[in-house]
Amino acid sequence: MNDERYVAAIEISSSKIIASVGKMHSDGRLDIIATEQERGIESVRYGIIQNLEETSMRVTRVLERLQLKPSVAPKIISKVFVGLSGRSLRSIRTDVELVLPDDTEITEEIIVRLRQQALATAIDSSLEVVDAIPRVYFVGKSETRSPKGAVGNYIKAVFDLIVCRPELRRNLTRTLVDKIGIEVAGFVVTALSTAQVILTSEEKRLGCMLVDMGAETTTVSIYKDGGLRYFATLPMGGRNLTRDLTSLSLLEEQAEEIKITSGNAIARETPTTLNVNGISMAEVGNLISARSEEIVANIIEQLKYAGLKDKDLPAGIICIGGGTKLNGMLDLLGRQIDSPVRRGMLPTYIHIDEARPATAEMVEVASVLYSGAADTKEECLEMPGAEDLPVTGEGNEEEADDDEIQRVRPHRQKKSGGLWSKFQDRISEIFSNPAEDDSDIIE
Repeated sequence: MNDERYVAAIEISSSKIIASVGKMHSDGRLDIIATEQERGIESVRYGIIQNLEETSMRVTRVLERLQLKPSVAPKIISKVFVGLSGRSLRSIRTDVELVLPDDTEITEEIIVRLRQQALATAIDSSLEVVDAIPRVYFVGKSETRSPKGAVGNYIKAVFDLIVCRPELRRNLTRTLVDKIGIEVAGFVVTALSTAQVILTSEEKRLGCMLVDMGAETTTVSIYKDGGLRYFATLPMGGRNLTRDLTSLSLLEEQAEEIKITSGNAIARETPTTLNVNGISMAEVGNLISARSEEIVANIIEQLKYAGLKDKDLPAGIICIGGGTKLNGMLDLLGRQIDSPVRRGMLPTYIHIDEARPATAEMVEVASVLYSGAADTKEECLEMPGAEDLPVTGEGNEEEADDDEIQRVRPHRQKKSGGLWSKFQDRISEIFSNPAEDDSDIIE
């Protein structure tokens, strides 16, 4: 019995597209063996794809480079887990219940019925439900998180419905399935998957907040008593600071560079008189600190919406995402709450073979990859069949029987569309030019 599975995942955000291939072991370990990314995705705003054609071209390039890596080739990526993130994602509480015959033992079937009832809850027609996370159960008057096996004539469950605008999943499907022809193994809510791998069970039981500050959105997930208590996405992130700096007559690329090299979320106690290339560093500092304070204030405000206080988060705030790498950002958060603040790290059971990109940039896609692999039995890579391989040998294709030529690779093109076709063309070039230096195709 094969105890390894190859899985693939992709995260499409406002700042980059990043895809990874991993090897999932039967003992729960995940080795990420290859990663590719492409930055600067103007066709995605606040996590929602706006331009299907542009995004599909960029995704295709990322997947083609990934398939040509020595650790992946000659296997073919036939399906991917897809991360769901965007400003419309949030949680809505719903209560569901079932009245049962006397002395009924709570079974898995009853728990599934409760979840299905929660998923069918009527909500705003502009939103769709993507998941239902159980918060707590009540069997009779007894509260429990593990109702299976309990006995009673009544069960109630509190669920957090994870909802988003339909365009979020629909545009991802239209890009990946319709335009590229690659199958979606499953949609994974990025914020939930990162919490699954980064937060410990002790932190969730004590109470903690996970903050993922991206380019245009910041997700806030609050856990208490072992389960999700609150989840929201704020329409602000690191790019807000960059765009503020463009008011100083800077291009966005220049503003981003200044933010990274000279920015600090905490205002200087003594204003500087330094000017760099005609740009006042005092103005830079004022713009960055003002916007940082606004973002942090909105993050802390989510505690109130969750019905909690500082003291309810003894495990503190755990931060991930590019926006939290700004100098002083974690310290600024720490000044606003009487709880510890730390940076989130991938656990040791997720190992990254490659040095590039940086581990901190891979937290989200690695989490999506792990959650997809752990929650399903999907195999995302497969070996190409004989009919898919390029024609080789001394024979002349022009002399081959017409029926034989038609059998070379018919079904794969239908299954995987443009991505497989382009990949085959590249493989054909390699076989037809064996003396060619392969340094340009192995990155």
